Amino acid sequence: MNILIVEDEGRIAKRTERMIRSILGDELTKLSICDSLKLGLDFINNNSIDLLLLDLNLNGEDGYQLLEEVVSESFHTIVVSAHKDRAIRAFEYGVLDFVGKPYTEERLSKAIQRIYSKKSLQQKTKYLAIKKKGKRHLINVAHIKYIKGAGIYTELHLVNNLKEIHSKTLDNLLVLLPDYFERIHKSYLVDMNRAKEIIIEPGSKYSLLLKEGDRLPIGRTRYKELKEKWF
Repeated sequence: MNILIVEDEGRIAKRTERMIRSILGDELTKLSICDSLKLGLDFINNNSIDLLLLDLNLNGEDGYQLLEEVVSESFHTIVVSAHKDRAIRAFEYGVLDFVGKPYTEERLSKAIQRIYSKKSLQQKTKYLAIKKKGKRHLINVAHIKYIKGAGIYTELHLVNNLKEIHSKTLDNLLVLLPDYFERIHKSYLVDMNRAKEIIIEPGSKYSLLLKEGDRLPIGRTRYKELKEKWF
């Protein structure tokens, strides 16, 4: 795993580094530290990372400036900050977790392990950010009917029948989205509040009909669980 820490206090950055090395061991491929928003953004623009640990107060600069620049990227972000009153906004923008300072290695470990879990702690994500023509746009989660996997990217299918491209994979999005988003197929996540019925087709095939008329495939291994849970 490639990790970037953006933290202006050297003592805290080094302590966080020691914790991460202890938590991940051989799973850690590379760890880098930047002490300003500019250096952090430059590093992200020129390197591939899996996880960003971001402080919100960097020498008087607001870490949200960096967060808003990178929320559309493929990696996860954990905010590490003493300003716990800012947690709700951070979760709305789709961070994996918010770790309040001071923190223990156990607390940091729980945050990092959420990368491998089905759902994040809070699941308060209200927006997914996309890049379009060099600019970032926020998509309200409530406007997403379903999400389709498209290689290393995903397609957000919206209620206005438009389609937008997101950089995160289906697995990464599933961790962040509310519980009513269900994986019905290896290539589809669906807002189950929009589900109308399951259709049984010839050849033991199944599909999900949405209220808007969309018809999506259901994986054979997911049919039974889906039916019991939602119907």
